[in-house]
Amino acid sequence: MTEGPDISRTAALIGDPARAGMLAALMRGQALTVSELAAEAGIGLPTASAHLARLEGGGLIAPRRQGRHKYFELASDDVAALLEALMRFSGGAAPTRLPGPRDPALRQARVCYNHLAGERGVQLYDSLVARGFLQAAGEGLRLTEDGAGFIAGFGIDMAALHAARPPLCRECLDWSARRSHLGGRLGRAFLLAIEAKDWARRSPGSRVIAFTPEGARRFALAFPATRADDLSRIARG
Repeated sequence: MTEGPDISRTAALIGDPARAGMLAALMRGQALTVSELAAEAGIGLPTASAHLARLEGGGLIAPRRQGRHKYFELASDDVAALLEALMRFSGGAAPTRLPGPRDPALRQARVCYNHLAGERGVQLYDSLVARGFLQAAGEGLRLTEDGAGFIAGFGIDMAALHAARPPLCRECLDWSARRSHLGGRLGRAFLLAIEAKDWARRSPGSRVIAFTPEGARRFALAFPATRADDLSRIARG
């Protein structure tokens, strides 16, 4: 017997190419139907249903009903973080090419289940840390009083954030940048606020977050870029 949890069952669930394709599609943060997921995986409906039943049984996806329709979505942020980590590891397996996605648009800004990832996601996280809005707290992150003030000024409802289940904020190691971006409820709230301000929108059928020229300008003003060595010093306190 081996010590610790048995990872083979989860690894086998993710390892099937059709199931991996469906999980990757759900990383866009949208709930999808069986037929939509079957098309993503290039398989028939009965086969897709069988795969989805196994993924649901393994705790990787969760069903969601809307009227007569049934949708599926990732079960939790933890599942999304696991898939992002696998993408990061798999993307770096071939040393002859740049890690992460080849598409420059995906590298610049994309959705990681429900929060902003890519270069802009890393910039947002770095800027919050550099200005003392987020601080390391044990193995997690803590929102400071100044950070709460910034968030309120950005148009995010702090009461709604605290009313939801934890975690409020968490680090997520970026697939392409190999540095942290912001996950958790706060990461999701920032992405929703950015979309509500019409700075950016999701590209249909893709994980790409496309910023408008004006949106990119305003984003840069709200989250000014900082030097990596300064960030390391600040994070260490």
